[in-house]
Amino acid sequence: MAIQNFPFEPDVVVVGAGVAGGMAADIAASNGLKVVILESGPRLNRDDITRRWRETPLTNFMAPYPQPEYAPVPDPANWDNYLIQTGPDAYNQQYIRGVGGTTWHWAAATWRFLPSDFRLQSLYGVGRDWPLSYEDLEPWYDNAETRMGVAGRMAPGIAPRNSPFPMEALPLSYMDATIAGHLNQNGYQMVDEPVARNSRIYDGRPPCCGNNNCMPICPIAAQYSGNMAVERAEESGAIVVTEAVVHHLEASEDGRIGAVRYLSPDGQETRIAARAVVLAANGLETPRLMLMSRQERAPNGIGNSTGQVGRYLMDHPGTSVVFDMPEPVWPGRGPQEMTSILKFRDGEFRSRFAAKKLHLWNGSMVSSIAEEAIDEGLRGEELRRTIANRAARRCAINSFHELLPEPTNRLTLAEDRLDPLGLPRPQIHYEIGAYVRESALHTAEVYRDIVDTLGAELISVSTGEEGFAPNNHIMGGTIMGDDPANSVVNKDCRVHAYDNLWVASSSVFPSAACVNSTLTIAALALRVGADVALQLRN
Repeated sequence: MAIQNFPFEPDVVVVGAGVAGGMAADIAASNGLKVVILESGPRLNRDDITRRWRETPLTNFMAPYPQPEYAPVPDPANWDNYLIQTGPDAYNQQYIRGVGGTTWHWAAATWRFLPSDFRLQSLYGVGRDWPLSYEDLEPWYDNAETRMGVAGRMAPGIAPRNSPFPMEALPLSYMDATIAGHLNQNGYQMVDEPVARNSRIYDGRPPCCGNNNCMPICPIAAQYSGNMAVERAEESGAIVVTEAVVHHLEASEDGRIGAVRYLSPDGQETRIAARAVVLAANGLETPRLMLMSRQERAPNGIGNSTGQVGRYLMDHPGTSVVFDMPEPVWPGRGPQEMTSILKFRDGEFRSRFAAKKLHLWNGSMVSSIAEEAIDEGLRGEELRRTIANRAARRCAINSFHELLPEPTNRLTLAEDRLDPLGLPRPQIHYEIGAYVRESALHTAEVYRDIVDTLGAELISVSTGEEGFAPNNHIMGGTIMGDDPANSVVNKDCRVHAYDNLWVASSSVFPSAACVNSTLTIAALALRVGADVALQLRN
């Protein structure tokens, strides 16, 4: 098919309609710029997703979401369907193609990084420093929290702030309050998580009523999701084009990105020229797009003259402990995640092993308990009583370990393994090193101490030796730095070689810290939108 041209030339093209793309687009559009957002997936409807979740026999959090055949995503029911793994550890990730992106299913934890997380190399001699400081990002954190509606309260281990949380913290579940009470009497910093979940009516949305399926879908929109950022951008004048798979960035003679090309599901190619481009297609699809954009003026791909695109992939490798409390605590009531232990979030130990955040899982494990009891041979009334008793007492704590940015953890293109549109699939080499593994052994000791402190019965504890759980926090791939020799974007998230190309994504993170990445993504995206508006106005 012949390439067709987009009907008009906007000021800004944003690639990706998740929380990052939506926030960057909203700032640009509210400053009077013509903005077009290109999204590879469809529009999503909350009622449809909720219905699909009720009806599906599958239990993974991607199950109720449509997975476009023309543009696949990693599938937890078949991890080999899209990402090609070549390293010793699997980099299994989940993300949604669709307006709103992956914050349709998330725990809504909205942590700020600590000031020390921006200075890992300077303070502890490992990893990398950011080319900007916590103070540079603090007002954008505040802006993002206000837009999303974050509920929380100050406590030891939470980042400093110049203003109060937009909303008061939600009341804790009985389980969270009981366990936090015991652990805090014994020196653990177990605090309320800051969450983008309403504790009162906020931004026209209702307060949380405790449905307990924040993942995969909040049925009443009490929890923030990225489609809200996109809708706000549309109110500011942005136009969204769905089912548009961007596959090529055109470098122009003047050293800028002159146009973007995308494919529709039937393979029709469209070219859209713009004054500025923002890449917000998540931490894997953004570097993949840049690498696919090889051409005479960029033989190794856009922004890849020093071979840095795709490198430094990170996540938060996880371990867990499962235990039965001595008395019923009734997990599964209220939000799925409410409290975290911050005792090991920062300290001199980071020079030797990874920081970590531990968080209590507020979910009922009745399904696995039932299987366990049936395997024990229980039947009838004894089976029913046993399931009820264990389900009321069984709890789990999970962890996020801080992974260091390593250049060998990288995404490349599998040129001989193509997706349905004929584009090379992402190929991943990933290895979880000694920095995390040493920390995970310490985490297992902490888990055992927690179980003993609670007077609970240990059911299982993982050490990392049997493998780590992925936590779907894709970071790295277009890393931020001052030196183009070892980074892709500068402190403003602008690609070094191009003065009209920005990246709004966790792919720019120079460090992972040990907390969820979404709030930092949102803060950086707002900052990108403001920088784009400033540059184009000038």
